Amino acid sequence: MNTNRLSKTIAEALNAQMTKEAHASQIYLSYGAWAESRGFSGISNFFFRHAAEERNHMMKILEYILKRGAIVDVVAIPAPPENPKNINQCFERVFKHEVDNTKSIYAVVKLSLEEEDWATWNFLQWFVKEQIEEETMAMNMLDKMKIAGGEKASDEALLTLDKDLEHTPDDARSAEDVTTAQP
Repeated sequence: MNTNRLSKTIAEALNAQMTKEAHASQIYLSYGAWAESRGFSGISNFFFRHAAEERNHMMKILEYILKRGAIVDVVAIPAPPENPKNINQCFERVFKHEVDNTKSIYAVVKLSLEEEDWATWNFLQWFVKEQIEEETMAMNMLDKMKIAGGEKASDEALLTLDKDLEHTPDDARSAEDVTTAQP
């Protein structure tokens, strides 16, 4: 008896998104190793935490595909991009990657809407909200880099950022959680 409740196109799209999440994990892992090799332990820890978070996203999709009775297709992931030239470029790339990932998730959401696959549409809403947080986090990092001097940030400014990231929580507040008492 066939228990698969995902269309071929939805299953393929979810498998592709699962691979994108694995690739994102590798990118963060790569940037963390790069930052650590330059003595930025707080920044590297930030990237290592995000590498684990992206892997968790991959696992959420993998589990969903299995629970819907479809086949998980684990494929090779692309290598991370070459190392950045500086911390600023690192965060610029993170932002671009997160925006690209959001577009990819939106495409799967649109597909699930078109196919009237409400279970998948509902499942993906968590990812939509998560991407708002991810893009906000990346924009916040770009703002901090801008204040620090961008590509020309001083060693002192980068050290302060490094220490700040060692203790800063990873979650960005969602706009829907803002109130007049807690803007």
